[in-house]
Amino acid sequence: MTLPHNPGNVGGPQLPQAAEVHRLERRQEEEREEQRQHSLRMGSSVRRRTFRSSSEEEYQFSAADYALAAALALTASSETSWEAQLRRQTSAVELEERGQKRVGFGNDLERTDVAFLRTQWLLRQTRNRRALRRRTEEKVREAKELRELCSSRGPWFWIPLRSHAVWEHATVLLTCTIQASPPPQVTWYKNDVQIDPRLFPAGKYRITNNYGLLTLEIRRCTVEDSATYMVKAKNAYGQASSFAKVLVRTYLGKDAGFDSEIFKRLMFGPSVEFTSVLKPVFAREKEPFSLTCLFSEAVLDAEENIQWFRDGKLMRSSARRQTLYADRQASLKVSSAHKEDEGLYTVRVSSPFGPREQSTYVFVRDAAAEKPGAPGSPLNVLCLDVNRDCLILTWVPPSDTRGSPVTGYSIERCQGESGQWVPCHEAPGGTCRCPIQGLVKGQSYRFRVRAINKAGSSLPSKASEPVVMSDRDAAQRKTEIPFDLGSKIMVSTDDLEDFVTIPSPPTSVHASEVREAYAVLSWEEPKPRGRAPLTYSLEKSVIGSGTWEAIRTENPVQSLKFALLDLEKGKSYVFRVRAMNQYGMSDPSEPSEPIALRGKPATLPPPAQVQAFRDTQTSVSLTWDPVREGPELLGYYIYSREAGSPEWQTVNNKPIQGTKFTIPGLRTGKEYEFCIRSVSEAGVGDSSAATEPIRVKQALATPSAPYDFILLNCGKNDMVIGWKPPKRRGGSKILGYFLDQHDSEELDWHQVNQQPVPTQVCKVSNLREGHFYEFRARATNWAGVGELSAPSSLFECKEWTMPQPGPPYDVRAFEVRATSLMLKWEPPLYTGAGPVTGYCISFQEEGSEQWKPVTPDPISGTHLRISDLQPGKSYVFQVQAVNSAGPGQPSMPTDPILMEDRPDAPEIKVGVDEEGFIYLAFEAPEAPDSSEFQWSKDYKGPPDPQRVKIEEEVNKSKVILKEPGLEDLGTYSVVVTDADEDISASHTLTEEELDKLKKLSHEIRNPVIKLISGWNIDVLEQGEVRLWLEVEKLSPAAELHLIFNKKEIFSSPNRKINFEREKGLVEVIIQNLSEDDKGSYTAQLQDGKAKNQITLALVDDDFDKLLRKADAKRRDWKRKQGPYFKEFLQWTVTEDCRVLLTCKVTNTKQDTRFQWLFQKKEAPDGQYDPQTGAGLLCIEELSKEDMGIYRAVVSDDRGEDDTILDLTGEALDALFTELSRIGVLSATPLKVQGTEEGIRVFSKVKYYSVEHMKTTWFHKEKRLESGDRVRAGTTLDEIWLHILDPKDSDKGKYTLEIAAGKEVRQLSTDLSGQAFDDALAEHQRLKALAIIEKNRAKVVRGLPDVATIMEDKTLCLTCVISGDPAPEISWLKNDQPVTFLDRYHMEVRGTEVTITIERVNSEDSGRYGVFVKNKYGSETGQVTISVFKHGEEFKVLERM
Repeated sequence: MTLPHNPGNVGGPQLPQAAEVHRLERRQEEEREEQRQHSLRMGSSVRRRTFRSSSEEEYQFSAADYALAAALALTASSETSWEAQLRRQTSAVELEERGQKRVGFGNDLERTDVAFLRTQWLLRQTRNRRALRRRTEEKVREAKELRELCSSRGPWFWIPLRSHAVWEHATVLLTCTIQASPPPQVTWYKNDVQIDPRLFPAGKYRITNNYGLLTLEIRRCTVEDSATYMVKAKNAYGQASSFAKVLVRTYLGKDAGFDSEIFKRLMFGPSVEFTSVLKPVFAREKEPFSLTCLFSEAVLDAEENIQWFRDGKLMRSSARRQTLYADRQASLKVSSAHKEDEGLYTVRVSSPFGPREQSTYVFVRDAAAEKPGAPGSPLNVLCLDVNRDCLILTWVPPSDTRGSPVTGYSIERCQGESGQWVPCHEAPGGTCRCPIQGLVKGQSYRFRVRAINKAGSSLPSKASEPVVMSDRDAAQRKTEIPFDLGSKIMVSTDDLEDFVTIPSPPTSVHASEVREAYAVLSWEEPKPRGRAPLTYSLEKSVIGSGTWEAIRTENPVQSLKFALLDLEKGKSYVFRVRAMNQYGMSDPSEPSEPIALRGKPATLPPPAQVQAFRDTQTSVSLTWDPVREGPELLGYYIYSREAGSPEWQTVNNKPIQGTKFTIPGLRTGKEYEFCIRSVSEAGVGDSSAATEPIRVKQALATPSAPYDFILLNCGKNDMVIGWKPPKRRGGSKILGYFLDQHDSEELDWHQVNQQPVPTQVCKVSNLREGHFYEFRARATNWAGVGELSAPSSLFECKEWTMPQPGPPYDVRAFEVRATSLMLKWEPPLYTGAGPVTGYCISFQEEGSEQWKPVTPDPISGTHLRISDLQPGKSYVFQVQAVNSAGPGQPSMPTDPILMEDRPDAPEIKVGVDEEGFIYLAFEAPEAPDSSEFQWSKDYKGPPDPQRVKIEEEVNKSKVILKEPGLEDLGTYSVVVTDADEDISASHTLTEEELDKLKKLSHEIRNPVIKLISGWNIDVLEQGEVRLWLEVEKLSPAAELHLIFNKKEIFSSPNRKINFEREKGLVEVIIQNLSEDDKGSYTAQLQDGKAKNQITLALVDDDFDKLLRKADAKRRDWKRKQGPYFKEFLQWTVTEDCRVLLTCKVTNTKQDTRFQWLFQKKEAPDGQYDPQTGAGLLCIEELSKEDMGIYRAVVSDDRGEDDTILDLTGEALDALFTELSRIGVLSATPLKVQGTEEGIRVFSKVKYYSVEHMKTTWFHKEKRLESGDRVRAGTTLDEIWLHILDPKDSDKGKYTLEIAAGKEVRQLSTDLSGQAFDDALAEHQRLKALAIIEKNRAKVVRGLPDVATIMEDKTLCLTCVISGDPAPEISWLKNDQPVTFLDRYHMEVRGTEVTITIERVNSEDSGRYGVFVKNKYGSETGQVTISVFKHGEEFKVLERM
């Protein structure tokens, strides 16, 4: 944007006050800063002059010049004070000067530039002269000081002595610098005693004075050399002295001196190291995974000093990912893995000696598909080219399509934070890029993608990051202008647009992207565009048609891009665009160039030169040439398979960017093949050629350094040195060692041997007696010479004369398990005064300094199995040889040995091979190629070659016993050489095990065809008899001879013989069994050397039973040719104790007839369902009347079949027993009930039979019998016990025992406490109510409900009452008392009460009642009287 500029102000008059203020401020600034030092380079031209500083940086005016001018112009009216006006005018003066400098090209500006540059150059020259003057003065001052020092003066120490702390046997050098004129006389003292080198061993002290540099060298320091050393210097002008302390320490290990952790912490702080190794992680999608590492020290400020990276990018904690630290343990936890989480993870921790790092690879495998065969999910969903209403979505195709190629992708979107995913687009399978339209400006969206093949849809990918739809062009049209000390103002080009009504046409209509399924049309805004918002409409035309067609869109197009998704392949189109605003539509733009869809993009070719190399015991490294052609490469997918397997397995699910990769998690010793496929937006390409099969083994490398040197023997001029082999042998055999020696009195090391020493023992000759020597060594293998070891301790060359033996050597541990190990060693080379009589073995636990004996007494051999060790602990062992003079020097201790059971530790397998030989085999897949299997018997050496034969294969070894016998019993052990870790095992062959193996060997050498199943007899459906036997699988050359009654028989129409060698099946099928088939059948089988003979005797009762069974089967088959009973008549009892008789018919048709019969009479209650063929007869309550014969008959024109059920005798008893059993099981828990007579205990049942069920009551475990106070009884649905007149003695536990056949059930209840009190209270209440009811006054009988009578007649009503005491009696008429006068009379005779009404009339009609009452209650008996006249029909009065 160009800022407005008023040219009229250029060169115009300035306010004098503003100019003066400006000059004062510039002068003050020059005084504060000093003169600047710049080198000037001047130049002039017509239109431009430049100034360069001494650093050659070009001075340029920034955009702030224009920004400040614009800001002042926009804010000029906001300040009114005089100071503000003055400041604004001052800034205006400066801007005008700078504006002239920028836009003016006249002579005045050029002269100003030249004057300014000249002034700067003069200032620089002045500054340089001042600096030169100061330097000269400093040199003169130094020269004066030097002359003063060189003049005559007494000695003084320019650099004094400093103290030293050294290890024993080291050399210390004390130095100091002295100044004196003339040179002084120097004397050295040790603890105030003058040092005379002649009084000490040669070479002990060396004193030098080299032009004032004084040195005292003390060689081979001992503890006695710890002292205070002083040097004195004296001349004619005076004397001076300096002293220092020397501390000589004995090395006690890593806990002392400079190697101690305390010293390191004081000097450098805690050094953090890793104590664990990150291992590869194989996670699965949607599941959690974690990485954990341990540190040697606590990490301070763990959040800052521990960092996790993935593929080199720093990772932070989030809702799905946590970085934790506690107790020297750092961990990274991911709650739900996505394939985007796959990659190389690195943990970095800060340390005083530099950061420490560990890395491992995390693989994220596909989650199980919702539908079998559906592909894996896509990954890395990204939103590109985000506009107002559209964007481009890209993703990476899945590596595993599960056998079916991807045919398309389904895209889903989620708006805002709604969490609702809705399908929004379908993309073809040949692309991983798709435009998304119809989005809303200002809204936030997330997207995810599913891959589709013929089996179904994959799981959704991880959702993309949220994107907000915005106008990118609007942001570009805005400019941010700073002004006035940090203030800013936003200027938009829209504000500078002229007023436009109808917009101009858009320009530059073109295709910005063309794909197989779509094309993206782009254009530029109309110029001028006006200030009103714009939308766009599009038109298309097929080349050659001559017509234009509007492209319909759901929403107005707001962006400057539009994706065309409905174009037809093979046609070319041109497009034009119109702009619209609130005033109208523009004219169409110029047509675009012809646009046609492209063909399907081709996938990238596979990489070439794929090569596999060994890496570790469980990994392989791959390299390949990069793919450089075609569309953009997204990475590579790697696939692996075991050699010989047809199925490829996916290695990585996230494309690898480089051309190298290490594949972990492989099985040691197995052979693998690998191939690679290129990944692009077009999909996953073809596979590269498979690599050659590679066996997973340790890659070849040079060995590490030997260590732990020991002196094994010493003469006058020679030594025998031993050492331990390297811990890392480099995957190859150690070819030998190169040994160096060093005399402590010499500076240089000397090589001992020119050719490698094959063993770990070397004799060094031509040494000087009394001298001290140290040694170092290198190991060599096929990869080359390895690392140089650290120097050994100093050994004195002095002939051994002690009577005790020297140290054993080569102490090694084999067969390490959780609680035991085997220890072996070599006898000492120096035996002392006599032969070695035994060995003492001692051990030391981890963390302890005490050596403990393993055995109480010395042992005689050079090996020992040590047991009863603690699992999980580490131990160190050493061995001492013993002779008549006592124990000798101990051996070099072993390395710490961790007691544990390795899950993959190989063991010796014992068996018999195919030829019948007994063998002991050992397989070690992790063994290096150069390894040897060293067998020994009873740990005394190799087995006797006369008795065994040893066969070697790749990573395998086998000991074969030639003639097994008692001489072969014992312990066989094997050790694999040249392995970094212990690979060994042993097996003790006992006599019992050998006998079993010999028996198995005999069976293999004299084979018998294994019999799986002997002769079997089956009767087939039509009555045929099948005789068959089964043996193991036979070869095609196997033979069968079938002997019947001592004669070989062959197949015939009545007797068919089948022999299936593949299944090992021999079969004889007899069509119609008869007496001619009685006898013995023998099958003679032979397959190579293997034989067997199996005989079947088919005689006597066995044959007769088979004959009857075959005849019955034949008849049954014939029966089933028509309708027949699939299920015969049977009874079942339901839970509600109903008896159901059921059967089932099959092979029926429409006219099939079914009939139920009972006692030869048709049973009308029987049911039959023709659809299912089920027959049903239900007996609701079984009784003796239901006893009899039940028969069901089914028939049609094909035949008849029946089924009979006899429900008499034992069958009926069984039915009643089942009913009773169900009745017993249905009994409810005992309940207690109070009655008028006492307390009742009862249980409800669904069925009770007196004949088949027995009940017994118990009170306090005592059987109860019915009597005066206790009554027991049953009904059809209840079993009860009635306790009459209950008392306290009736309290206690009551038990009901119900028995039906073998089914016995007991029910109990406790009738005491509250239960007894409640029941007793209820009994008393009911008893009282019964007494009241019995004695209460009541009308028993006599009164009718209605009585009718003619006028003038006499009405007599009589009723019977009861009550004790006798009740009071009164009559009521219409609820009013009746007065017995004149015509009304009442007579009471005992319990009869009579009312008489003479000469009744209509007034006597009404409702009458007799009311009786005594102290227990009252009752009213009512009657309605209706009186009618002569000649009238009587009417019954309604009861009131």
